[in-house]
Amino acid sequence: MTVNPNTQNWYVLYTSPRAEKQVRDRLAAREIEVWLPLHQAPRVWSDRVKIVELPLFNSYVFVKCKEHELHELLKVYGVSHIVFFDGKPAVIRQREIDAIRDFLEQAVNHTILIGDEVKILSGSMKNISGKVKKIKKKYLFIYLEQMGVTAQVDLSEVIPVKRLLK
Repeated sequence: MTVNPNTQNWYVLYTSPRAEKQVRDRLAAREIEVWLPLHQAPRVWSDRVKIVELPLFNSYVFVKCKEHELHELLKVYGVSHIVFFDGKPAVIRQREIDAIRDFLEQAVNHTILIGDEVKILSGSMKNISGKVKKIKKKYLFIYLEQMGVTAQVDLSEVIPVKRLLK
């Protein structure tokens, strides 16, 4: 792919571990177009489950700038290096950025459906899985085959295991 050094392209910067959000904020403060793809995932603690936003690609952020501006971005605290491919800064096509955005949009809209198998993340039934029978606003009813019962579980306390074909 031939790249004009005077046009803005998407490039990839590698960050220090777990510094993606801070790097994104520092680059945005410099008025650099930056994108950090985030997804929501449940994190389980001993007393609770919380949905947190995590980077889709650990230690990577995407920036849109001219190639000659990239080396200036290495001065931003938390940026480790520029990702290279074939001896040049790796250029990410706009359609690839769009494909990642589409994927994230679809993932956000992915909901638990009746018939799905889910796993309980906390409480006395932690790590038990069952089949979704009924869904309400904030909780669902799952059939726990190993116990032969249907239980009501908070929606934030479960994670999909696999989608069952109907």
